[in-house]
Amino acid sequence: MFIVTTPMCKEILKLAKIKDFKVNVKVDNEKADLAILLSENKTKLPSLAIKLNTFSQIKESIRKVSKYNEDKAVATDLENILDNLYNNFDVANRWSDEHKRNKLQTINSQIKVKVYSKFIKDIVEDMGFNIVNQNPDYVIFPDYLQLKIDEDADYVLVELPTHKNAPLNPIKRAEIRYSILEKISHNIKNFKL
Repeated sequence: MFIVTTPMCKEILKLAKIKDFKVNVKVDNEKADLAILLSENKTKLPSLAIKLNTFSQIKESIRKVSKYNEDKAVATDLENILDNLYNNFDVANRWSDEHKRNKLQTINSQIKVKVYSKFIKDIVEDMGFNIVNQNPDYVIFPDYLQLKIDEDADYVLVELPTHKNAPLNPIKRAEIRYSILEKISHNIKNFKL
Protein backbone atom coordinates (compact mmCIF):
# COMPACT_ATOMS: atom_id res chain seq x y z
CA MET A 1 0.00 0.00 0.00
CA PHE A 2 1.40 3.36 -1.02
CA ILE A 3 0.60 6.10 1.53
CA VAL A 4 1.07 9.82 1.11
CA THR A 5 0.82 12.37 3.89
CA THR A 6 1.37 16.05 4.51
CA PRO A 7 4.27 17.49 6.54
CA MET A 8 1.88 18.26 9.43
CA CYS A 9 0.97 14.55 9.74
CA LYS A 10 4.37 12.98 9.04
CA GLU A 11 5.27 12.51 12.72
CA ILE A 12 2.06 10.57 13.39
CA LEU A 13 2.99 8.03 10.71
CA LYS A 14 6.45 7.70 12.25
CA LEU A 15 4.96 7.20 15.73
CA ALA A 16 2.59 4.58 14.30
CA LYS A 17 5.71 2.86 12.89
CA ILE A 18 4.58 3.21 9.27
CA LYS A 19 7.79 2.80 7.31
CA ASP A 20 6.81 3.29 3.70
CA PHE A 21 5.16 6.61 2.92
CA LYS A 22 5.80 9.80 1.02
CA VAL A 23 5.41 13.36 2.26
CA ASN A 24 3.95 15.95 -0.09
CA VAL A 25 2.14 19.20 0.65
CA LYS A 26 -0.01 18.51 -2.43
CA VAL A 27 -1.14 14.94 -1.82
CA ASP A 28 -3.24 14.94 -5.01
CA ASN A 29 0.01 15.09 -7.01
CA GLU A 30 0.73 11.50 -5.90
CA LYS A 31 -0.73 8.23 -7.17
CA ALA A 32 -1.27 6.87 -3.68
CA ASP A 33 -3.58 4.21 -2.33
CA LEU A 34 -4.26 6.33 0.75
CA ALA A 35 -3.72 9.93 1.83
CA ILE A 36 -3.42 10.66 5.55
CA LEU A 37 -4.06 14.31 6.26
CA LEU A 38 -5.56 16.78 8.69
CA SER A 39 -9.35 16.72 8.86
CA GLU A 40 -9.66 20.21 7.40
CA ASN A 41 -7.74 19.24 4.24
CA LYS A 42 -9.46 17.81 1.18
CA THR A 43 -8.24 15.34 -1.43
CA LYS A 44 -9.54 13.32 -4.35
CA LEU A 45 -7.61 10.28 -3.08
CA PRO A 46 -9.02 7.71 -0.67
CA SER A 47 -8.10 9.27 2.65
CA LEU A 48 -7.90 9.04 6.39
CA ALA A 49 -8.60 12.36 8.09
CA ILE A 50 -6.99 12.90 11.48
CA LYS A 51 -7.05 15.63 14.11
CA LEU A 52 -3.93 16.69 16.00
CA ASN A 53 -5.06 19.63 18.12
CA THR A 54 -5.29 18.00 21.55
CA PHE A 55 -3.17 15.36 23.26
CA SER A 56 -6.05 12.88 23.17
CA GLN A 57 -6.57 13.53 19.44
CA ILE A 58 -2.88 12.83 18.84
CA LYS A 59 -3.12 9.47 20.59
CA GLU A 60 -6.33 8.58 18.77
CA SER A 61 -4.74 9.51 15.44
CA ILE A 62 -1.78 7.22 16.11
CA ARG A 63 -4.27 4.40 16.80
CA LYS A 64 -6.13 5.08 13.54
CA VAL A 65 -2.96 5.31 11.46
CA SER A 66 -1.40 2.22 13.03
CA LYS A 67 -4.17 0.11 11.49
CA TYR A 68 -2.41 0.66 8.16
CA ASN A 69 0.84 -0.75 9.44
CA GLU A 70 1.64 -3.92 7.56
CA ASP A 71 3.99 -5.12 10.33
CA LYS A 72 1.58 -6.93 12.69
CA ALA A 73 4.22 -7.05 15.46
CA VAL A 74 3.83 -3.30 15.85
CA ALA A 75 0.20 -3.74 16.88
CA THR A 76 1.24 -5.51 20.08
CA ASP A 77 3.69 -2.69 20.84
CA LEU A 78 1.15 0.08 20.18
CA GLU A 79 -0.24 0.38 23.71
CA ASN A 80 3.29 0.56 25.11
CA ILE A 81 4.08 3.33 22.62
CA LEU A 82 0.93 5.25 23.59
CA ASP A 83 1.47 4.74 27.34
CA ASN A 84 4.94 6.27 27.11
CA LEU A 85 4.22 8.83 24.39
CA TYR A 86 4.23 11.89 26.65
CA ASN A 87 6.92 10.87 29.15
CA ASN A 88 9.39 13.48 27.88
CA PHE A 89 6.84 16.28 27.50
CA ASP A 90 5.93 18.24 30.63
CA VAL A 91 2.72 19.87 29.40
CA ALA A 92 1.43 16.76 27.62
CA ASN A 93 2.25 14.63 30.65
CA ARG A 94 0.35 17.04 32.91
CA TRP A 95 -2.74 16.97 30.67
CA SER A 96 -2.58 13.17 30.42
CA ASP A 97 -2.64 12.77 34.21
CA GLU A 98 -6.35 12.47 35.10
CA HIS A 99 -6.03 14.11 38.55
CA LYS A 100 -4.06 17.13 37.30
CA ARG A 101 -6.28 17.42 34.23
CA ASN A 102 -9.48 17.53 36.33
CA LYS A 103 -7.98 20.13 38.64
CA LEU A 104 -6.87 22.32 35.73
CA GLN A 105 -10.24 22.01 34.01
CA THR A 106 -11.99 23.10 37.22
CA ILE A 107 -9.80 26.19 37.43
CA ASN A 108 -10.25 26.95 33.72
CA SER A 109 -14.03 26.62 33.91
CA GLN A 110 -14.05 29.96 35.76
CA ILE A 111 -12.43 31.72 32.80
CA LYS A 112 -14.60 33.03 29.95
CA VAL A 113 -13.02 32.90 26.51
CA LYS A 114 -14.10 33.74 23.00
CA VAL A 115 -12.53 31.58 20.30
CA TYR A 116 -11.74 32.29 16.65
CA SER A 117 -10.97 28.93 15.07
CA LYS A 118 -12.17 25.31 15.11
CA PHE A 119 -8.75 23.96 16.05
CA ILE A 120 -8.50 26.40 18.95
CA LYS A 121 -12.00 25.45 20.07
CA ASP A 122 -10.86 21.80 20.32
CA ILE A 123 -7.98 22.82 22.60
CA VAL A 124 -10.01 25.25 24.70
CA GLU A 125 -12.77 22.67 25.25
CA ASP A 126 -10.18 20.06 26.19
CA MET A 127 -8.67 22.46 28.72
CA GLY A 128 -12.09 23.17 30.25
CA PHE A 129 -12.39 26.90 29.56
CA ASN A 130 -15.86 28.46 29.52
CA ILE A 131 -16.53 29.41 25.87
CA VAL A 132 -18.72 32.49 25.46
CA ASN A 133 -19.69 34.84 22.65
CA GLN A 134 -20.07 37.97 24.77
CA ASN A 135 -18.09 39.54 27.60
CA PRO A 136 -15.07 37.21 27.51
CA ASP A 137 -12.07 37.55 29.79
CA TYR A 138 -9.82 36.46 26.90
CA VAL A 139 -10.13 36.34 23.13
CA ILE A 140 -8.08 33.48 21.67
CA PHE A 141 -7.21 33.55 17.97
CA PRO A 142 -4.80 31.99 15.46
CA ASP A 143 -1.80 34.02 14.33
CA TYR A 144 -3.08 34.21 10.75
CA LEU A 145 -5.98 36.43 11.87
CA GLN A 146 -5.26 40.07 12.39
CA LEU A 147 -7.55 41.14 15.22
CA LYS A 148 -7.68 44.80 16.06
CA ILE A 149 -7.27 45.70 19.68
CA ASP A 150 -10.28 47.48 21.08
CA GLU A 151 -8.84 49.97 23.56
CA ASP A 152 -12.09 50.00 25.54
CA ALA A 153 -12.39 46.23 25.77
CA ASP A 154 -12.17 44.39 29.07
CA TYR A 155 -10.57 41.30 27.55
CA VAL A 156 -7.04 40.20 26.78
CA LEU A 157 -6.02 38.95 23.32
CA VAL A 158 -4.17 35.63 23.20
CA GLU A 159 -2.56 34.60 19.91
CA LEU A 160 -1.73 30.96 19.15
CA PRO A 161 0.92 29.95 16.60
CA THR A 162 -0.03 28.03 13.47
CA HIS A 163 1.58 26.66 10.34
CA LYS A 164 5.05 28.18 9.84
CA ASN A 165 5.09 29.60 13.37
CA ALA A 166 4.61 26.21 15.05
CA PRO A 167 6.65 22.99 15.00
CA LEU A 168 5.68 20.24 12.55
CA ASN A 169 5.83 17.73 15.40
CA PRO A 170 2.20 17.64 16.67
CA ILE A 171 3.19 16.96 20.29
CA LYS A 172 5.58 19.92 20.37
CA ARG A 173 2.97 22.05 18.59
CA ALA A 174 0.30 21.13 21.16
CA GLU A 175 2.79 21.70 24.01
CA ILE A 176 3.37 25.28 22.84
CA ARG A 177 -0.33 26.02 22.42
CA TYR A 178 -1.35 24.49 25.76
CA SER A 179 1.49 26.26 27.58
CA ILE A 180 0.36 29.62 26.19
CA LEU A 181 -3.19 28.92 27.37
CA GLU A 182 -2.00 27.65 30.76
CA LYS A 183 -0.65 31.15 31.43
CA ILE A 184 -4.29 32.28 31.53
CA SER A 185 -4.92 29.84 34.40
CA HIS A 186 -1.87 31.14 36.25
CA ASN A 187 -3.47 34.60 36.34
CA ILE A 188 -6.18 33.28 38.67
CA LYS A 189 -5.64 33.95 42.36
CA ASN A 190 -4.59 30.96 44.43
CA PHE A 191 -3.64 28.91 41.37
CA LYS A 192 -1.95 25.70 42.51
CA LEU A 193 -1.37 22.50 40.63
